[in-house]
Amino acid sequence: MPEDQTPRIILASTSAYRKSLLNRLQIPFEAVNPGIEELLKPGEDPLSLSLRLAHDKAIAVCEALDPLSPYIVIGSDQVAHIGNQIFAKPGSFDEAAEQLNLCSGNWVSFTTAISLIDQTGANKQAAECFRVKFRQINSEEITDYLALDEPFDCAGSIKAESAGITLLENTQGRDINTLLGLPLMLFQEMIAEFGYQLSTLRKQFN
Repeated sequence: MPEDQTPRIILASTSAYRKSLLNRLQIPFEAVNPGIEELLKPGEDPLSLSLRLAHDKAIAVCEALDPLSPYIVIGSDQVAHIGNQIFAKPGSFDEAAEQLNLCSGNWVSFTTAISLIDQTGANKQAAECFRVKFRQINSEEITDYLALDEPFDCAGSIKAESAGITLLENTQGRDINTLLGLPLMLFQEMIAEFGYQLSTLRKQFN
């Protein structure tokens, strides 16, 4: 593949969690804040919401890019939910405590979507679900955990890559990274559909 045809990889997010996950693949990328509001539309289910927001983020970043220069923009969004009951990012201690009380003893799904868009406008979208079973957690444990991890910007009020993992008793899913915010196995499959291998992207920039 000619070097000048190697696309820029642009993550439509400035989330420290997603940047850390994408860094694991050791491919060069830029992170750009898409600057969109993550609002739920009436009647929208978790899968539809995650796919729409992932797409909206990618589109927002594409609008500022030169279509004559090869790129692939990665939009991603995660929705935590029990059935169709969606948990927004809590934003506060009290809201996070309420979410964790609802999660206690229950299976909670984390649906994470990816939208890839290149300079031609070609778009691929997909989502994966990772399910976790919260153990029974009491108010003292919740207070202690929230003071420790402060997961107020996390869907479902849990940082599973940190002490939040101790709130769980079981998991279901093929890729733990789906729970953490970016399903890397799914990303590899999707970028291959654009004709790129991760090994090629690494070599072009190393």
